Amino acid sequence: MYVVESKAGAIGCMILSLCCLGSWPAILTLLERRGRLPQHTFLDFATANLLAAIVIAFSLGEIGKSTFRKPDFTTQLPQDNWPSVLLAVAGGVLLTVGNLATQYAFAFVGLSVTEVITASITVVIGTTLNYFLDNKINKAEILFPGVGCFLIAVFLGAAVHASNAADVKAKLKSLPSEYKAETEDFYSSTKNVEDNPEKEKNDVESQEKQAGKAKAGTAGFFVELENKRAIKVFGKSIMIGLFITLFAGTCLSLFSPAFNLATNDQWSTLPKGVPKLVVYTAFFYFSIAGFLIALILNLIFLYRPMVGLAKSSLKKYIYDSKGRGWAVFAGFLCGFGNGLQFMGGQAAGYAAADSVQALPLVSTFWGIVLLGEYRRSSKRTYALLVSMLAMFVAAVAILMASSGHRK
Repeated sequence: MYVVESKAGAIGCMILSLCCLGSWPAILTLLERRGRLPQHTFLDFATANLLAAIVIAFSLGEIGKSTFRKPDFTTQLPQDNWPSVLLAVAGGVLLTVGNLATQYAFAFVGLSVTEVITASITVVIGTTLNYFLDNKINKAEILFPGVGCFLIAVFLGAAVHASNAADVKAKLKSLPSEYKAETEDFYSSTKNVEDNPEKEKNDVESQEKQAGKAKAGTAGFFVELENKRAIKVFGKSIMIGLFITLFAGTCLSLFSPAFNLATNDQWSTLPKGVPKLVVYTAFFYFSIAGFLIALILNLIFLYRPMVGLAKSSLKKYIYDSKGRGWAVFAGFLCGFGNGLQFMGGQAAGYAAADSVQALPLVSTFWGIVLLGEYRRSSKRTYALLVSMLAMFVAAVAILMASSGHRK
């Protein structure tokens, strides 16, 4: 079994995990914006996530040597370690429910702010629990200032969302005047608009076809997006998205402590003589539980959808291949990202490994570059966005600096 045994190796795992876990949300958001039902996407996502765990368990869990005498992955499968297995299962359920909730929150709140709020709640609650579960192996004088940065980011994230929502509302109110002016700022090309301005003014969809794609951040961009996307958000209260986001953050804040308990048995629940679960065994059970709860919930949501989504069926899901490759890729990113986080946490402490919750740094990059978030926003929104990201830069540096070493 391969075991990360150095602080440098643990930090390397955290950085790789940060890149993976910060990228998959952008893919799920993009698929929803292109009109693919979230239920279809998450079923593909969860399947790939499980496959990633199986690959990690049967490869890294079986190869290499460690100076620590720990059993291999397959050696632990028949052992009487069910108390720890149940904790790993609980962690997998919490993570999957949290990820499922964030998929809907992305549509209402936006990728960047959703990730900021959920990650901040995860760190404030989860990192504090992990610090005490890890017998305080992390440096408290460094760790908790980092937690404080995340707490500040929660409020900054909520402020960014409120400010950006106000910007969008103002743009939509000015939509008729923009149609009359036929400005270059509204559309990338207005060549055909000039030929028939009255039709353009009265028919948004016809105008969209004639004039070309709207520039990101304009009123036309938001109209196009609403017409294409699977989850319709116009006219919905921002509190719906914030509630879903807070629920997701609470679930995500508890999965890492549950995994910590599963691999280190701080509560001494294992029978005498039974070794603690290694990371790979715990991750295997963790991912199976996550897949099963994802399967159950999304099969229900196919026939009883939430937030006004269209009804679907298992047959429709099977034949919906559009975007499936991207959903599977996102699942692999999430699976390998979680595995790397747990490997780093086992070596350096799970409180320090929670530094990967700075993933909004990566998600915000993709949100701006790939999804056009915050384009042509107000100066107030930009100031809040920069302040929020500054807190995350400080937080990830501080949490990584607090890394200890598990004996």
